[in-house]
Order: sequence, then structure tokens, then C-alpha cells
Amino acid sequence: MKVIIAGGGTGGHLFPGIALAHELKRRDSSVEILFIGTKIGIESRVVPKEGFKIKYIYAEGFTGKGIFKKIKSILKTPAGTFQSMMILNSFKPDIVIGVGGYAFGPVGMAALFLARLKPRTTKLVIQEQNLFPGLTNRVLGRFADLIFTSFEGSGKFFMGRKIYFTGNPVRKEIAEIHHLPFTIHHSLFTILVFGGSQGAHRINLAMIDSLKSLAKIRDSVFIIHQTGEKDFEFVKKAYEENKFNGEVVPFIYDMADVYRRADLLICRSGATTLSEITACGKAAILIPFPFAVNNHQEMNALALKEHNAAEMILEKELHGELLADMILSLMQDKERLANLERGSRKMGKPEAALEIVEQCYKIIQATSN
Repeated sequence: MKVIIAGGGTGGHLFPGIALAHELKRRDSSVEILFIGTKIGIESRVVPKEGFKIKYIYAEGFTGKGIFKKIKSILKTPAGTFQSMMILNSFKPDIVIGVGGYAFGPVGMAALFLARLKPRTTKLVIQEQNLFPGLTNRVLGRFADLIFTSFEGSGKFFMGRKIYFTGNPVRKEIAEIHHLPFTIHHSLFTILVFGGSQGAHRINLAMIDSLKSLAKIRDSVFIIHQTGEKDFEFVKKAYEENKFNGEVVPFIYDMADVYRRADLLICRSGATTLSEITACGKAAILIPFPFAVNNHQEMNALALKEHNAAEMILEKELHGELLADMILSLMQDKERLANLERGSRKMGKPEAALEIVEQCYKIIQATSN
């Protein structure tokens, strides 16, 4: 079988595709997988390190951009679509899996154009991470053979299509945490703070500001804080000056390890982050990025809060004292913390990658029969 995985730009779009690629290889080592993305996206750095082939096209983000960048994005689309048609004609995939992001647009359109030129043999499926689908997926979803959603509420945006609520694929080493005991009981209450691969400046500032209010429990906590490159030095200095135990690093490569160790997470609410949190069954304080397209991070966070799976602080309300109060409250109320863990685990879909791969095989087999 030949598979194209298209999309990326951000880790939130790419890492579910990586999880699917590894699951495909686990099922059948002979499967041929090709990623299509852009040289400016995170996929150009990550995909080769994961051992997969990638080809690049011209594509650029559209939503949320200024008028000149929108024009630039539109002008790149025909070239990106033509490049995608050439790649698809050469590779001849059995299935194209779109994981969202601006790189998927030209690939999806190329697949549809080629379908008009000859009987459609390549299946087009979409894997949507967010509660509110992005523009690319909403448009191409009208023509897709299958759509896999991470939230039950996403189905209303794809009316009339065949939809499976599978959850968002996560890496195997993270999915396996789902089967471990709820909280690892160790001497120090462990807090994991992160804001994505680049860090989150407002979360970094609020966490530093909270240290004075947390001073009374300094000796009973251990904080793991991913800062991003830009904020690393001053955040590390703040922890040292306040004499807190912890690990302050610009980037965490082994997220599975820190998820296992953490009792409480403080983070953004991107779809991939939430899928990992719930797959692990971890309690979290979510701080949605307020400028996410369609405000999808707040919508994602609300979905967890409404299911008693996380607490939420809006960035406009965020300050150190409030954050410290919420941390102290959860540390002191073990039952509340355990309830959040149970709610989180209940929402988790650790088998998402397996379910999606199973359905992809079924639709290909149905076509060949």
C-alpha cells in the first residue's frame, strides 16, 4: 500500500500524522509512506528525523493574515497544486491522509482534480484535530471519502460525509501511559509547565510571578518547565533566585517521560496537547492561546472543562497570584485532583491511531474488491 500524509506547518497538525505513519508501519512494514509539506513548516525538520520521506510544495497560511500575506498565499496556491499533482502522478498513492494546515490545501485539491481526469482510485481522508475545523479541512471535507474527528461536536461541520469520532492520534509511548496507575506517588508534587515547542511567554511570566505565592510549599514541589529558547535564561534565573527544585529547559524531547512524572500540567490547549493529556489521564490547568484561529484553543479547553477533565484560566485573566491559588487548591484537594484525572482519562482516546489505520485499510480494500 502507498500512503501520502499531507499537511503540517505546526506540531499540532504534524504529530498526529507522525503517529499515523508509525502505526501504518507497525501494521505492515512494507507500506510506502510519503509526507508532503513545506520547507518553512516544522515538518521539514521533524519528518526526516522520524525516518520518513518528504517532498515539499509551495504553500502558505491564509487565515488570520494581513491582506498582503493573504494575496501572497493565494498566488502560491496554483503552483503548490501543480507540484502536488506531479507528486501524486509519480507516487500513485492508494490513499491521501490530510492532517490539516496550509500544506494540505494544494494536495487535497490536486487529488480532486486528478479524480476528474480518470476514475478515482486514490481515497481522500481527513483527520481533524480541533473542535472547530480549520478552513482547509472544512472546504475539502465536502469531498472526502472519510473524516476522522477528535471531538464529537465536530461532526456538525461535515454534514453529509462519513464521519468517525476516533480522537486525535498520539505517539505510542504516550498512549501507553493511559494504562499506568493514575498518579505516581512520589515525595515531591511534580508540576509540568509548557507552552508548545516555542514556549509561551505569558505562561512563563505568570509562572515566575506565582513563585512568591508558592514559596511556602517550595520544599514539597518539583517543577519541570519548558520555556522555549527565547525565555530560557531569565526563567531559569527566576527559579534559582526563588530556590525552587526543578528542571528548566528550552525544549523537552521526551514528552512521554515528563508526562509520566507529572501530577499536574500547566499548558496551552492545542488539540494535540489535549489529546496527549487525555491519553495520559493527567489533570491540567489550561491557558488557551487567545489568538488561535477561530479561537479554537478556548473551545477545546471548554470541552475538557465541561467534562470535568481540566481547569481553565483565560489569558486575559491570568496573573501569578491566581495561578498560584489554583495550584495550591489542587494540591490540597486530592479528591478534586483525582476527579480531574478520571475525567481526563475518560475523554482520552489512546487507540485513535489504530482505529484510523483500520478504517483506512477497510476503505482501500472495499475499493479493490
